[in-house]
Amino acid sequence: MTSRAAATRYARALFDVGLAERADLDQIERELSGTAALVSSNDGLHRALTHPAVPAARKRAVVEELLARSPLNGILSRTLLLLADKDRLTLLPQLAEAYRSRLMDHQQIVRAQVTTAMALPADRVAALKQGLAAATGRQVQLEVRVDPAIVGGAVTRIGSTVYDGSITTQLAKLQQKLAEAEA
Repeated sequence: MTSRAAATRYARALFDVGLAERADLDQIERELSGTAALVSSNDGLHRALTHPAVPAARKRAVVEELLARSPLNGILSRTLLLLADKDRLTLLPQLAEAYRSRLMDHQQIVRAQVTTAMALPADRVAALKQGLAAATGRQVQLEVRVDPAIVGGAVTRIGSTVYDGSITTQLAKLQQKLAEAEA
């Protein structure tokens, strides 16, 4: 099983248990993301928890010490201890991302990314967000980027779907059609 698949399974289990126990799912997400960020930003801690030469029992002791200093949600604490026992703490960043995706899906939120050649005014961003919400039937978490290389128009990405209305792409398609017509 790939690490992504394993992280997705742990995330699903963590989410389902949290849902069944009526836990604060947002709090679990914040604490899980914070823990993953802490581990990845601290080289010594990262090595202690992810290096294959460190025994699982020692990793569990490190996690127990972290939990004693900064208590987390009980469900998340048990999950982290389980990951330490199974020597799967390397999954922490992927687990946090998979959990966040599952939570957003549960809350009917979709991430979208819009790239334009120049910055959009706030009213245009709000209108774009409303249009995407109407099209998807979900709340939209919109990230707006500026990339002058697209010349004009916009490129919108919702999940794995891309709507490319950039002038650069339109010019490339036109160039391809002209080349085909000459051949």
